[in-house]
Amino acid sequence: MKKNTQLGPTRSEISNAQGELIDRLIITPTVQAKSDRWSNILPKKTNIFIKLELFQQSGSFKARGAFLAVNNLSPVQKKAGVVAASGGNHALAVSWAASTAGVSAKIAMPKATDTLRIEGCKESGAEVILCNDISESFELMNSLAKKEGRAIIHPFDDAKMILGAATCAAEYLAQHPDIDYFVIPVGGGGLISGMAAAIKKLKPTAIVVGVEPLGADGLYQSIKSGYSITLQEVNTIADSLGAPMTLPLTFSIAQYFVDKVVRVSDKELLQSMRHYQEVLRITAEPACAASLAAIIGPLREEISGRTVGILACGSNISLRRYDSLLKDL
Repeated sequence: MKKNTQLGPTRSEISNAQGELIDRLIITPTVQAKSDRWSNILPKKTNIFIKLELFQQSGSFKARGAFLAVNNLSPVQKKAGVVAASGGNHALAVSWAASTAGVSAKIAMPKATDTLRIEGCKESGAEVILCNDISESFELMNSLAKKEGRAIIHPFDDAKMILGAATCAAEYLAQHPDIDYFVIPVGGGGLISGMAAAIKKLKPTAIVVGVEPLGADGLYQSIKSGYSITLQEVNTIADSLGAPMTLPLTFSIAQYFVDKVVRVSDKELLQSMRHYQEVLRITAEPACAASLAAIIGPLREEISGRTVGILACGSNISLRRYDSLLKDL
């Protein structure tokens, strides 16, 4: 099927964004899952690459879109500052991006947020305001935007965040043009909508699969129903993938370009976190392990014989929380 070039970033927009990022962002490395230590874990006869976005600025792919969003503010907007709501990698990315541009940032975060992330935002110079939960954080973000004239940097339903994700896909394809099957984590949908749009425009024959936790499967449910939904409950250890809703912009792009979405359990995420530690010595947060969990779980048979690209999207987790998650596995 011919893909709609009007949905998502265009090829020229992606190329221009890559040029804008070249001096400030990291071209993250990839590794091939080929060592003997992977032999009992991964599907046989499958060529698998892992893009290590956890080595990106601020520790995740989010830095791409956050930098583009802040860098393209008007002088008036930069003077007024930015505001964001997040308990995850977006908070750190916006704090970092604002710091690089000399822009004031206020970040609304749930009280239950990992202390490593809270302190990381403060170290970048952001003002952190703790809220009871993520819903209250979003309410405060909107209130501060109206009251103080701050520009909202939305964690996923934002054209620049989507464009940032698209640059990750373009970079991945340039590194490994032979990849024909991509597995991408899904939170609010900014990452997968941007990556899927770029992949389908640059390599239309490639397959794009999203992976969500069973307890936060908003995109899966939205695609099934045909419209963006709000979940009644979010219940997963993968807080970076715990968006309570899908929103129209990201959903419309993902619905068009993503071939399907699979779901994994929290136990599968924990097992993949342990695999990353034992094989690559990576301390992965739960979201970071989602793509790996999918290819050794629900996608295992389907990817046999393919060249597969997965994403290690971020690793902003304290050792205390990491140990507490894995202690009973």
